[in-house]
Amino acid sequence: MKKKIIRRILLSFAALFVLQTAGFIKTQAENPGDSSPVWWWTKEKEELPPLKGGPEEEVRELNPVSNVVLQQEYPDFVFVKGPDTANRVALTFDDGPDPDFSPLVLDVLKEYNVPATFFLMGVRSGVYPDLVRRMAEEGHEIGNHTYWHPDLVEEADVDILVDEVNRTEDVLEDILGFRTSLFRAPYGFLYRELVEELVDLNYSVIAWDVDSLDWQKITEEEIAENVLSQVEPGSIILMHDGGGPGADRTETVDSLRIIIPELLAQGYEFVTVSELLNIPAVRE
Repeated sequence: MKKKIIRRILLSFAALFVLQTAGFIKTQAENPGDSSPVWWWTKEKEELPPLKGGPEEEVRELNPVSNVVLQQEYPDFVFVKGPDTANRVALTFDDGPDPDFSPLVLDVLKEYNVPATFFLMGVRSGVYPDLVRRMAEEGHEIGNHTYWHPDLVEEADVDILVDEVNRTEDVLEDILGFRTSLFRAPYGFLYRELVEELVDLNYSVIAWDVDSLDWQKITEEEIAENVLSQVEPGSIILMHDGGGPGADRTETVDSLRIIIPELLAQGYEFVTVSELLNIPAVRE
């Protein structure tokens, strides 16, 4: 236990050093009389709070436990897709809120009257609370996507998971007045001990069976083809309204104008994740 406490203290100092070096906090010397760090990104700045684990394209090649395996081992708590008994699908978006692209995604969803589920980072939600409120007010569902977006498998520390999800819930509750019961791991990376901790925390773990691959540098037509070629009744579709600082989600936004009309024409109904899976979205 003593070793674990020392390790967490060292990790905290290391994190502060990295953030200070990267320019995300000012030191006390720069803020005389104030001993607390000052988080100085603003809504006007181009830089977003970073993805601690790194950009999707740099991390996805790692090999954690497959979500399909985890779903088989924890069928009441880990979900890759919904039932195939009805033509219903769920659109999901990760890594927001993003001041440039989340509003554009929301505009398209509103145009087609389509609900979605947004898995939000705690640090970005705290910077852009109005976007979080807009998502909820327009009928979309909110899930927990950790605070800093670490690679939880690489971190290999249950305490880091607990801290990440609890900090995010505190932010979301302050904005929305409730705590979510939906969780999606950064990069979809988990292992059994982490799943068991999430079960103890009363979360449903939401993975996906359709990956749009919109985090790659591909066109709107390619993103749409990735979705339309894989989708089937019950599918959970992974897309992104945010990403690493500087990520461009224009192609994602434009692909929605292909994907949504085509699936509607095929007779699909868009629902939130909780509706698709018949599970609670908000904790009592």
